[in-house]
Amino acid sequence: MNALLETLEPKTFWSYFLELSKIPRGSKNEAAAADWVADQAKALGCEVERDAVGNVIIRKKATPGKEGHPTVCLQAHVDMVCEKNEGTDHDFTRDPIQVWRDGDLLRAKGTTLGADNGIGVAAAMAVLSSEEIAHGPIEVLITIDEETGLTGANGLQPGRLQAKFLLNLDSEEEGFLTIGCAGGEDTIATRKLTRVAAPAGSRAFRLKVFGLKGGHSGIDINGHRGNAIRILAQVLGALNPAFGFGLAGIKGGNKRNAIPREASATLLLDPAKEAAFREALATHEAHWRAALGAHDPGLHFALETSEANQVMSEADATALMRLLLALPHGVEAMSPDIPGLVQTSTNMGVIDTREDEVEVNLLTRSSINASRTALSERIAATCALGGFESYVTGGYPGWKPEPKASLVQIVNDTNQKLFGKPLEIMAIHAGLECGLIGEKYTSMEMVSFGPNMWDVHTPDEHVSVPSAANFWKLLVAVLEAV
Repeated sequence: MNALLETLEPKTFWSYFLELSKIPRGSKNEAAAADWVADQAKALGCEVERDAVGNVIIRKKATPGKEGHPTVCLQAHVDMVCEKNEGTDHDFTRDPIQVWRDGDLLRAKGTTLGADNGIGVAAAMAVLSSEEIAHGPIEVLITIDEETGLTGANGLQPGRLQAKFLLNLDSEEEGFLTIGCAGGEDTIATRKLTRVAAPAGSRAFRLKVFGLKGGHSGIDINGHRGNAIRILAQVLGALNPAFGFGLAGIKGGNKRNAIPREASATLLLDPAKEAAFREALATHEAHWRAALGAHDPGLHFALETSEANQVMSEADATALMRLLLALPHGVEAMSPDIPGLVQTSTNMGVIDTREDEVEVNLLTRSSINASRTALSERIAATCALGGFESYVTGGYPGWKPEPKASLVQIVNDTNQKLFGKPLEIMAIHAGLECGLIGEKYTSMEMVSFGPNMWDVHTPDEHVSVPSAANFWKLLVAVLEAV
C-alpha cells in the first residue's frame, strides 16, 4: 500500500484521489483522466456513457429496498488548473502530481494539488465502489474542461440525466451549503504590433514581479491580493518617462480565472542608467510591499539580463501600458442583498506578447446578468479607446438561489443530525457548473458542498484531511437520507 495512503481515512476515497493525481489532467488535456474514470466505473459493473464533448455519465442501481427513491446525481469536474512555482521542474502533460502530507493537510510539491476538483471525483468514485451505503438510484456526471470555459457542462445535452437532485461536489469550505453562483464571460483584447530596432547601445533586461499569492479569481477577488500584471504596468508607467526604455514584450498570468502571481517585461535600457533604474525599482518595491501589507506580503521585483534586439514602436508600447492601467481589475460591486458577497468583478488574468501581436485576457463575473454585460461593454470601450480590438467569449449563466428547495432542507437537516449544527446557506461569486446544468434541467434541485481547501488555482493549494473525512460522512448520510 502507498505509504501516504496508509495515513489517510477513508482509504477508498483517498486511494481514488491519489490514483487520479498520477494522471495529467490540465484543462483540455484531461482525456486520459476521463478515460480512467470510465474504466473504473465499468470495472465496478456500472453503466457508463460518454457524450459528444467527452463528459462521463455513470449509473449505479439502487440498493435493495430503495429502488423507488429519487435519483441523485453526483457531479464533479475531472480537469484541474495547472500552476507551478517558478523553478519547479514539472511537466503537467506527463508528470504526476507529487502529493505530500503536512500534518492535517495535503499539499503538492511546487504545483497545484488538484483537490479542485479531484476531491469531488474521488468522492463520486468511492460511492460507486461502496457496497455499504444504502442509496437510491445514482447518476454520476464527471465533466471535462470546467476551468477554462465550462465546456463539459455547456455541451451537456438535455435529457441525458434523469436525477431529481444534483449534488455538486466542487465547493471549498466545510460548514457551508452553496445554493447559487455568479455567471461570467471572457474578454479577449488584442493589438497588432509594429517592431523596430532596439536603440543603439541599449541592453536587454527582464523585469520580474513575483512572489504574490494569486488565487481563485472568484473566491479570492475581494482578498486585497496583488495582481502582478497591474503592478508591473504601474511600475513601467511610472519609470518610462525618466528612463525612456524600449519595451519588447510583457507576459504575465497563466489562467484567466487565476489572479496573476507573476509577470515580466523585457526592456531595452541604456546601460548607463542601469544603477539608477535598479534604485528606482527598489523604491517602487518598497512602496508596493507597504501598499499590499499583510494581504500579500511576498511581493518581490527582480531585474535580470535578457536578450532582445527589437522593441515595440513607441505608439504600441505607450498604448499597451496605458491600457493595462485603465482596464478594471478587482471588485466592481458588492451584493446589496447578501452581506459579504461580491456581486460583480473582473480579473485581468493573462497577458501574452507574440512577435506581431499582444493579447490581454479578462474574466468578468456577476450574479446580475445586466451588471456583467455593462462591465464587459465598459471594458470593450476602454480597449477601443486604446486602439485595441476586443471580443467577448465563453459566457455562462449564474445559478439562482432557491433556499426553500427540498434538497436544501434534506442536506441541512442531515448535517444537523451528524454534527449538531446547521449549515450556513450561501451563494458564491465563483462560477459553478450548476448554472449551465440548471439551465438545461430546470426542474432539478441542486446544492454544492465540499471540504476545507485553500489557495486553489495556486501552488499553495492545500486541503484538510479531517475536513475531507467530514465531507465524506455528510455525502454518505445525504445519500442514505434521500
